[in-house]
Amino acid sequence: MTKKKIKIGIVGCGAIGASLALILKKRFKKSVEVVALCDTNTERAQTLRRKLARAKVVSLRELIRLSDLVVESASAKVSFIVAKQALLSKKHVLIMSIGGILERENELFKIAQKNKAKIYFPSGAICGLDGISALTLAGIEAITLKTIKPPEALQGADYVVKNRLNLNEIKEEKVIFQGTALEAVKAFPQNINVVALLCIAARGQVVPRGKVLVSPHSKKNVHMIEVKSRAARLEIKCENVPSPDNPKTSYLAILSAVRAIAGISDVVHIGV
Repeated sequence: MTKKKIKIGIVGCGAIGASLALILKKRFKKSVEVVALCDTNTERAQTLRRKLARAKVVSLRELIRLSDLVVESASAKVSFIVAKQALLSKKHVLIMSIGGILERENELFKIAQKNKAKIYFPSGAICGLDGISALTLAGIEAITLKTIKPPEALQGADYVVKNRLNLNEIKEEKVIFQGTALEAVKAFPQNINVVALLCIAARGQVVPRGKVLVSPHSKKNVHMIEVKSRAARLEIKCENVPSPDNPKTSYLAILSAVRAIAGISDVVHIGV
């Protein structure tokens, strides 16, 4: 008996969405198929469509109708809207731009529960989320995140532009931001989804704090996480190679989304 393929709709066909779609086509074509694409830049969506077998460029409403799973890879500005519309239509959704739903995630959780739909949060550029989630059962006391990025990874970020920071003038590792998860997401909506993911993983028990550093000597996006709980103390360090197509995104973030999608139909689930 032939197993039915999962129909995927991708909202946002930039570097992340395109890379995700092409890896799925190459590695997992027996279990998933990208059937619909949506982007405010129609030309970009059409460029991706020509590289896929049966995908159509359609409106968001039509994409949701055609898909079993809606993948948001657009931006934090639209991730909440995309997720909400998908869930209201009783469709599963995978959210890449997690910062866009922070402080509104409970609304999505309630809609998902009511409509028997699932929300997938890929682990992104970090690991250890299974341990953090497990520690919520014993209680989490604190979570801190230290992120180190090369200047090119933060060029054009809202916080950098607003504060007129000349990253090219930085000669040694330098802290450019410290604050809460929500403050970090507002300052770097396209660059530090990690802290928003930690916030959701903590289930509201603590508000993670983040520190962003720029290092002209670093060629990788580095995340160092410390979690304190009476059940365990975690120290997690991830040194990520930037995506070949987008230096602002870690390659691991894209791979984690692909693995999450491909894993939906797996009979074995590891670390969940």
